[in-house]
Amino acid sequence: MQQHIQSDNTNTLPEMKFTKMHGIGNDYIYVNGFKEHIENPTEFAITYSDRHKGIGSDGLVLILPSETCDFRMQMLNADGSEAEMCGNASRCIGKYVYDKGLTTKTNLTLETLAGVKKLTLFLGADKLVESVTVDMGEPILEAALIPTTLDESSIVNVSTIFGPDIEYGITCVSMGNPHAVIFTQNISGLDLPKTGSIIENAPIFPRRTNVEFVEVISKDRLKMRVWERGSGETMACGTGACATVVAGILNGHSARKTTVELLGGELVIEWNETDNHVYLTGGATTVFEGTL
Repeated sequence: MQQHIQSDNTNTLPEMKFTKMHGIGNDYIYVNGFKEHIENPTEFAITYSDRHKGIGSDGLVLILPSETCDFRMQMLNADGSEAEMCGNASRCIGKYVYDKGLTTKTNLTLETLAGVKKLTLFLGADKLVESVTVDMGEPILEAALIPTTLDESSIVNVSTIFGPDIEYGITCVSMGNPHAVIFTQNISGLDLPKTGSIIENAPIFPRRTNVEFVEVISKDRLKMRVWERGSGETMACGTGACATVVAGILNGHSARKTTVELLGGELVIEWNETDNHVYLTGGATTVFEGTL
């Protein structure tokens, strides 16, 4: 589907092309940085992520050249803040670059602020990318590196007070970006905009944090809602699903390979015992393309 959106924004070149994509509902605006230039990505992300006055998305993803990898990702949240990493966006980049002929490789390296990620692309019957596995690397469990100022070497089910009537046992994990994972009941009835925002901006998280609320269905199935730093509640979060399974294993709730149910669909996460890496597998979908 092609769309043309009239814009008064002076920071984009005429007829700049974009693609709207999502990974199980976690949607971003993708721009080919080999051909297009955005002078002010922060302003662009804020303006066009707006779901009423813009394109509508959880943020902006720029696909750029890399000196060390096949491609480089720059990602900005809907509030214009830059994020280190996004698992769902990484999968969509894999689909974008292959389907559009930027590469013929089905094993790619992607440069991110959280380090190099390895992508394995799986093609459907139409010879387009249907799903992608991302090697997310090793989880970071050391409190100071996540980062959090809580006075523990690692944070596993540590009871923490965030405000009146807001106290949870949190497990903190970094997948290149910070996560606070909370195992609880009745996540569908949770006032996530209120609680998520308070925890995201708590002083114990110097760079703020993503927040996951998780119900244990079984050892190999977890149900999750996510409050993403800088974007609010989203349909899915790949790094959040990875952090959730790591936290589930640390708390004895989860098997090494687990399906995570999110509002937008399911992801399969494996924390491999051999190399200590976390592997994320899920679909990637092109919604529409347009020009600004």
